[in-house]
Amino acid sequence: MTSIWKQAISPEILAGIHVGTAVECLGIEFLEVGDDFIRGRVKVDGRTKQPYGILHGGVSVVLAETLGSCGAAFSLPDGYRAVGLDINANHLRSTSEGWVTATARPVHRGRSTHVWQIELANEKGQLTCVSRLTMAVLSPNNTAPGAA
Repeated sequence: MTSIWKQAISPEILAGIHVGTAVECLGIEFLEVGDDFIRGRVKVDGRTKQPYGILHGGVSVVLAETLGSCGAAFSLPDGYRAVGLDINANHLRSTSEGWVTATARPVHRGRSTHVWQIELANEKGQLTCVSRLTMAVLSPNNTAPGAA
């Protein structure tokens, strides 16, 4: 398989650009970059649980959006940007301990939009969440809507 990446990418590069962000605060880790996927994980702990003692659904969405956004951004030529348009998440199973690992893969990589699917699973390999992320592709001369 041919790699989709147009820019240098590795777990170390991804971790480096997220220093001081929500990703770092939540303890999200980048594990692996393959020819057409990014894998990361988050620990189910006091930072990431909701009051019922299970992984907060919003944290699942942050993990999904992080991996899909990075996938879109790093598969674009230098100077292009990807910005989120829509994300959905189907929470299938709760998790109260351990790690949740997610894998993001493109469903569609077009000229103006990307669609990424992100599957999250617990340590037993059971799906906990399935998410789909749509990204707008901005050329080097474009700015985000509403930008000055």
